[in-house]
Amino acid sequence: MTKYLISFPSGAMDIPDGGLQAVADAAHAVVQEAKDAGVWVFGGGIDESVPPVMVDGDGTVSEGTYPQTAQLEGGYTVLELPTYEAALHWAAKIAAACRCAQEVRAFQYDPAS
Repeated sequence: MTKYLISFPSGAMDIPDGGLQAVADAAHAVVQEAKDAGVWVFGGGIDESVPPVMVDGDGTVSEGTYPQTAQLEGGYTVLELPTYEAALHWAAKIAAACRCAQEVRAFQYDPAS
């Protein structure tokens, strides 16, 4: 089976005033559904209050990140699914819960992971 990354940037969410709890409840329901279905691998949101750093092979730590990932934020879900169509199905469920479109990407197969 293939692992799929389903994600969205935090600014894409359309949460009505006072609707944050309803969105959280809907998202948690989809997470539980994925766990119950045995397809859940990992998921969560990036803590945007913690700034990114770069760590070199010698352990040197510097502030910042790669320019192309400077805007990395939002929510991420990894599911292990039998087909691409199944990934699109789950992405639609997550999109409905999170009130925004989801990006779907497939991880390359790695027998060690």
